[in-house]
Amino acid sequence: MANRTDPTAKNIRGTNPQNLVEKILRSKIYQHTYWKEQCFGLTAETLVDKAMELDHLGGTYGGNRKPTPFMCLVMKMLQIQPEKDIVVEFIKNEDYKYVRVLGAFYLRLTGTDIDVYRYLEPLYNDYRKLRKKLTDGKFALTHMDEVIDELLTKDYSCDIAMPRIKKRWTLETLAALEPRKSVLEDDFEEEEEREENEQLEGLDNGADERDYYHERSPARERERDRDRDRDRRRDSHRHRDRDYDRDYDKDYDRERGRGRERDRDRDRDRYRLRDERDYGHDWEREREREGRERERRDRDRGRRRSHSRSRSRSRDRKRYAHSSSPKRRGDGAEEPKKKKKKEKKERKDDGTDHPDPEIAEANKLRAALGLKPLK
Repeated sequence: MANRTDPTAKNIRGTNPQNLVEKILRSKIYQHTYWKEQCFGLTAETLVDKAMELDHLGGTYGGNRKPTPFMCLVMKMLQIQPEKDIVVEFIKNEDYKYVRVLGAFYLRLTGTDIDVYRYLEPLYNDYRKLRKKLTDGKFALTHMDEVIDELLTKDYSCDIAMPRIKKRWTLETLAALEPRKSVLEDDFEEEEEREENEQLEGLDNGADERDYYHERSPARERERDRDRDRDRRRDSHRHRDRDYDRDYDKDYDRERGRGRERDRDRDRDRYRLRDERDYGHDWEREREREGRERERRDRDRGRRRSHSRSRSRSRDRKRYAHSSSPKRRGDGAEEPKKKKKKEKKERKDDGTDHPDPEIAEANKLRAALGLKPLK
């Protein structure tokens, strides 16, 4: 009965408010001594006294993961579900900082997206120090604005999963929230006004008006930079022409020069990419041509090899046939030599080869008549 949710409590995000805490952590809280002794029978009015006694915040700590008193009080608020006005008073309390953190944590768990941004964002301006108990049982120093930033931007805080909320710019687009204004903007505006006044005083002291327009103040520079950034974001996906006044010819020329440099860099990158692509194609064509030449050389080498084999076989056949002929075996090799010797002997017997021409001529006649030759 002591751990049951108040019957008059409404469901939060479609479930029992106590189910926003994980079951394991919820069971540890129910078994903790602080829950049994200090949180029993608490109401929305008496809960403030216990919250004022807090001296640190945190989730669980130690080897067995004991819950902190801060987490026990968060669980008690989920159980009794105090009214929204009471939670808002917790957040607006400036005397007790842990009461403010307790209200902010509970509103982050149960509040709507608009209420979370509306009541928690002003706490960014609170820079008071807070003690936070870590998982190893030691204490660490933090600040109020850091805790609020963790609640708005992180998925987990104090070992509890935070419900998802819409982004602020989405709510601004839907006109549910006004654009957030930082407290530092007033300081910036005062600084800009002071700089403009100094420039005006310089003009009154005799500065030339032309020099004033050429010497741009830091305030005008910042304003001009913001305008350029706004125009660049608006027209980033289409071509745009910028028309500047004649007083800002320097800015226009510089911007145009930068645009030309960007165009040249873009063209240079395009040509480089095209050269690299063409180089790759040339390399592919060169490799294909080398492959074709290699195949042709292999074919020619095979043809020469087959032709040399056929020539060597034909030469072997001719050699074999020539060696096996009767002339090579010595059957009729002696006949031509005998004929030559016989003819030479006959010529010598005729005397026609005599050194004396007259005797040789006479021997020819005698040989024709059948007479013996002269010596």
